Amino acid sequence: MDSVHSTRRQANFLKTCINGINALSGLLIRRCMESNPLATSYPDIAGIAFGRKGRIIALVFTCLELYLVATGLLILEGDNLHKLSPHFGFKFGSLKMDGRHSFVIVAGLIILPSMWLSDLSVLSYLSLGGVLSSLIVLICVFCVGASGVGFHRKGSLVNFEGLPTAVSLYTFCYGAHAMFPAIYLSMKKKSQFSIVLLLSFMICTITYMTMAILGYLIYGDDVQSQVTLNLPTEKASAKVAIYTILAGPVAKYAITIMPIATAIENYLPVKHRHNKVISATIKMCVLASTVVLAITLPSFESVASLSGAALVVSVSFLLPCA
Repeated sequence: MDSVHSTRRQANFLKTCINGINALSGLLIRRCMESNPLATSYPDIAGIAFGRKGRIIALVFTCLELYLVATGLLILEGDNLHKLSPHFGFKFGSLKMDGRHSFVIVAGLIILPSMWLSDLSVLSYLSLGGVLSSLIVLICVFCVGASGVGFHRKGSLVNFEGLPTAVSLYTFCYGAHAMFPAIYLSMKKKSQFSIVLLLSFMICTITYMTMAILGYLIYGDDVQSQVTLNLPTEKASAKVAIYTILAGPVAKYAITIMPIATAIENYLPVKHRHNKVISATIKMCVLASTVVLAITLPSFESVASLSGAALVVSVSFLLPCA
C-alpha cells in the first residue's frame, strides 16, 4: 500500500474509477459461484464460461499474478531491512551477498515456517495482521510529518509521463480477484460477502488516497518508491513504521501463494493431493523460487508495474466482465 504512492498521487479520480470496476467484477465472481456449485476457484469459473482453454489461461494468469505479488513482498521486506542495517551482508565461499540481497534471503527464512500452515482460517488471522500493519504505517507517516519533517515540500502536481506507470500501480493495488473464490468459500456467512467486499475496497481507497497525499506533502518529488525508505530512522515513529511494514509480508505471503500451491497439487496423482508434507514441500519450492527472483529484480515498483499492466487487468477486469 505505502510502496507506490509516489505515482498514485497523480490521479486519485482514476484510482477511484479502477476501484469501482474491481468491486463490480468481484460481485460478478460471487454471482458465478452462486449459480454453479462446481465453481470453487477462479479457473473453475473460467472453465465453465470458456471451456478448457479458458480454464488454462485463467490458471496461468492468476498464478503468475500471485507469484509476482509474492516476489514483491520479499523485495519490500529486503529493502526495508536494508534501510535499518545498510552495512549488513554475508559471504558463502566466493559468493558475496550485499545488504539488500542478503535480507531477501533472511526474509525467506522468516516466512518459511508459515509454509506448513494449510488452514485458511489460521492464515486469515495472519492476513488481518497485514491489514493492521498498513494502518499503523499510515499513522506513523503522519506522525513523522507532524513531528518536525513538515508538510511543506513542493513538486509537480501532475506528471503525464508517469501516467502509464500510475495506471499499472493502481490496478496492482486493487487486484486480488484470484483469492475471492477461496475467501467466499471459507466464510461462515456467505451472504455478507458483498458487504465485506465493498467495505474492503472503500477502506483501501481511503487509505491509499491518504498515503498519497501525505507522501506528496512531506517529500514532494523526492519521494521514493517505498515511503519507508524516505523516513528518518532516528525518529521513533519512523522506526515503528519500518518495523511494522516488515510484518506485512510475513503475514500475507502464505495466503498469497496458497492458490499457486493448490493449482500444482491438482496436477498430482489423487493419493498425493492432500498430503501435508507434499503440500508444504510445494510451497517451500515456490518460496525458494520467489527469493531467487526477488534478488534478481531491481525494485518493488518494477514488479508491481509489470503485474498490474500484464496480469491484474486481465484477471480483475477482462475475464470477470467477459
